[in-house]
Amino acid sequence: MKKILQPIEEASEKLSTIINKTPLQYSKRLSDKYKANIYIKREDLQETRSFKIRGAYNKMSTLTDVEKKRGIVCASAGNHAQGVALSCSLLKIKGTIFMPIITPNQKIEKVRQFGGEYIKIRLIGKTYDEAYAASNTYCVKNKAIYVHPFNDPLVITGQGTIAQEIYEETNGKIDTVLIPIGGGGLISGMSPYLKAKNPTIEILGCEPLGAAAMSESLKLGKVVKLSKIDPFVDGAAVMQASSLTYKICKDYVDNITIVPEGKICTTMIDLYQNEGIIAEPAGALSLAALDLLAERIKGKNVICVLSGGNNDISRYPEIVERSLVYLELKHYFTVEFVQKPGQLRDFLNKALGPNDDIVLFEYMKKMNKEKGPALVGIELKDKKDLAPLMRRMDELEFNYQKIENEHMLYSLLI
Repeated sequence: MKKILQPIEEASEKLSTIINKTPLQYSKRLSDKYKANIYIKREDLQETRSFKIRGAYNKMSTLTDVEKKRGIVCASAGNHAQGVALSCSLLKIKGTIFMPIITPNQKIEKVRQFGGEYIKIRLIGKTYDEAYAASNTYCVKNKAIYVHPFNDPLVITGQGTIAQEIYEETNGKIDTVLIPIGGGGLISGMSPYLKAKNPTIEILGCEPLGAAAMSESLKLGKVVKLSKIDPFVDGAAVMQASSLTYKICKDYVDNITIVPEGKICTTMIDLYQNEGIIAEPAGALSLAALDLLAERIKGKNVICVLSGGNNDISRYPEIVERSLVYLELKHYFTVEFVQKPGQLRDFLNKALGPNDDIVLFEYMKKMNKEKGPALVGIELKDKKDLAPLMRRMDELEFNYQKIENEHMLYSLLI
């Protein structure tokens, strides 16, 4: 037990003047909804608006003067980059930070702000894994020190200081802790500490559906690399966990819940509208999992780690769109209109219900003079209104096709 607890306690002491001891916020709304005591660990309130500063600083503060002169390299989708950038500035270490080109501008600008003259940013690759490969090549060539976001014991130990704060603030009265998983550094730091304090504490990981590398690895009994991922949950969009985090999760994590991206978006909107919390997709993972764990957590003391709040405002239209699609309130169709008077009027007056709203209407290329297909987006007030809408289109003999996620147009619309 001492082997697990002591490094984290020492890291906590080291970080005491660098980080914010973030609040553990009780949520009456969520507690009432799930008939449990729900607390939110607000790591979005760090200066870097994510927990990543803990691990980055804990690692970099151990470097010797010789190592510091060599400089550091890292790859990150944003939050680790900010933690590294701030650590570079605080410790006066030069750093080169590789980020995928899909990284939100807000995160890129914050990295520049935190690192200042001490860092250089290189935008390479469409995913974290591609940026990581490029950063490794650069690191070897320049003989720099690599600061990995999750495959490093010192980084993992730094993230584990969150667990110590939670345990001390609750006096150990914890039943379940929900922790987001990307590469697994956060849950690998927290779970051994909590289990060492009390083996009955249930540790539940939360992964996005489009990048569930850890759960797939645990299912197959070995570290696996996903062939493709959905990069939307950018802070957790990792193709492959590390052997280190895999082993820790295998030993200490009780279960992993897979969360659809649309559900994450709905949770982000709920948090903003009800609590005024701006969460990024990865940051909202643990709270988005609550619906999927409702029966399991009933009557328990539950901690949800809100891991980050670095969300670019330009992403909100897509977040709203994904949420509406997930809630089955927004649907897209291709509808063939016969080129004769009254066709469009019949669609508007007879096919649409009183609460149905057209949010997209675009004529596509006419195939001939008699017919013209249109792309139509319809927003419903209630998901139960979809079946009546389609029944009315059938009765009016409209030739139409509902665009499902397998359709080639779907990725252009969502």
